[in-house]
Amino acid sequence: MNAITTSILLIFTFLLLPMVISLTNMTKHMNFPNYVTSCIKCAFFISLIPLSSFFNSGTEFIVTDWQWLSIGPVKLWLSLKFDFFSTIFMPVALYVSWSIMEYSVWYMHSDPNLNRFIKYLLMFLITMIILTTANNLLQLFIGWEGVGIMSFLLISWWHGRADANTAALQAILYNRVGDIGFILAMTWYCLKTSSMEFQQIFLMDNSNTLPLAGLLLAATGKSAQFGLHPWLPAAMEGPTPVSALLHSSTMVVAGIFLLIRFYPLTSNNSTILTAMLCLGAMTTLFTAICALTQNDIKKIVAFSTSSQLGLMMVTLGLNQPHLAFLHICTHAFFKAMLFLCAGSIIHSLNDEQDIRKMGGVAKSMPLTSSCLTIGSLALTGMPFLTGFYSKDLIIEAANTCHTNAWALLMTLMATSMTAVYSTRIIYFVLMTKPRFPPTITINENNPLMVNPIKRLALGSILAGFFISYNIPPTTVQVMTMPWYLKMMALAVTIMGFMIALDLNITTNNLKPSESTLKNYFSTHLGYFPTIMHRLLPLKSLNTSFKTALTMLDLVWLEKAIPKVTSTIHTLTSSAMSTQKGMLKLYFLSFLITLICIPVVLLI
Repeated sequence: MNAITTSILLIFTFLLLPMVISLTNMTKHMNFPNYVTSCIKCAFFISLIPLSSFFNSGTEFIVTDWQWLSIGPVKLWLSLKFDFFSTIFMPVALYVSWSIMEYSVWYMHSDPNLNRFIKYLLMFLITMIILTTANNLLQLFIGWEGVGIMSFLLISWWHGRADANTAALQAILYNRVGDIGFILAMTWYCLKTSSMEFQQIFLMDNSNTLPLAGLLLAATGKSAQFGLHPWLPAAMEGPTPVSALLHSSTMVVAGIFLLIRFYPLTSNNSTILTAMLCLGAMTTLFTAICALTQNDIKKIVAFSTSSQLGLMMVTLGLNQPHLAFLHICTHAFFKAMLFLCAGSIIHSLNDEQDIRKMGGVAKSMPLTSSCLTIGSLALTGMPFLTGFYSKDLIIEAANTCHTNAWALLMTLMATSMTAVYSTRIIYFVLMTKPRFPPTITINENNPLMVNPIKRLALGSILAGFFISYNIPPTTVQVMTMPWYLKMMALAVTIMGFMIALDLNITTNNLKPSESTLKNYFSTHLGYFPTIMHRLLPLKSLNTSFKTALTMLDLVWLEKAIPKVTSTIHTLTSSAMSTQKGMLKLYFLSFLITLICIPVVLLI
């Protein structure tokens, strides 16, 4: 136990040391990006010690150090929880971050603020580890807000571009909506159980749906589920390493991780399970449809991320939290590699992101093309690649569940579409003839570009086997099933490949085909941004404008003062008998006035 505690302290030391150095002038005399990469590399190898210890003995432990503050009966401690989830997730996050950090040194080498960019990535990694190792809601909330703030800063890194600023604002606003649910749940548990520690919450409150609904809203915002999903594809305006780290493998799974943490409560609540199942099914299908017609390579991979997050939510709705966690871990490797491969191709083609202007890259970039193919096949769930070990089990779990025919159908359709858009990337980017200018020279000789992709490719092939071998099932699986159910996931994936090849071949025709309503629906992202970001604000603005115009101008400024005054004068003049135009009446009024004045003065 002492060795494990020491290794954990060493991990935090290696991660915090560059942050301390960045506050001094030492960074001017050292290669700060390479130093940070080396620190993360060392932290990864040290994290294997508690991982191997957990695999051997299965011991989970909590490190409680000192008390922060006491608010009445609520006592807040600095408490780190190293259980099944955090012990396995930490090496995965460090391994992926090590590769992405090394890649960033190459990708952002011409940026004048490279040191600050690397520091932001490191700060994000630290906040993500705080989130996953937290043993109470307040610590988890600190990590939760930390990843949100760093996401905002990194998406808007190229803040000279209006799209980057808009995307960062979208990310922060959609996440704020989810944070309302988190704060609601945190306040509820604090008042009801007089504690924020997970163990006491699980023991004392396991019946109420309202705080769990708040946590589901928080996960919907952070993990880009349907309704709060537009920020994730928009976040691709940030640099490619940001897309790889934040929006594929770590930050976006924070919402799913939060619900996995609370599985002792959600597993007994059928309302929340049904909500997670339906929400995940809608997300995975809707975002897969949106990915079909995108032409930006990063947008396609981003929508596939949102689709996989929907699949994780479906798994939680099936009451299989450990299986959802397995998919989090396997998904991190091949999705980060897909982003790095896409970034290498974009960088080599002079920042061209449209897949229609690529083609034939396989000959000039063989390693990147091979890894892109491996990552796409792992994403579709091809047997014996990393994605297969989690995705196939999820489809099987859905097949053998008796309450989810609708969700199962949507999930199978989304799985088939995954094969379609993955094949589309391979076909348009790697195959056919080059469609980029012949003056572009492509090479992949830089080890800072190649080594991270190789490392993640190794994880995309082997990691699934090693992780799934050590994750025990928490519920008894169906031991026998018909062969057609067992082969359902593979059959649907192969069908998607065949449909994609047929569709891609038809695109070689010289005559352009007319767009259909289905094409418009997918291209315009289900009309969701048009309605939510254009129609509703425009209608509310027009309503506010007309209300203000009517209330202020017509009622107050016109009717309340000028019209009322003129009406009073009109009524008074018509009611007074003196206003007859007769001279004797006017003299009479003057006489009455002259008599009244002395009388008033004398009184």
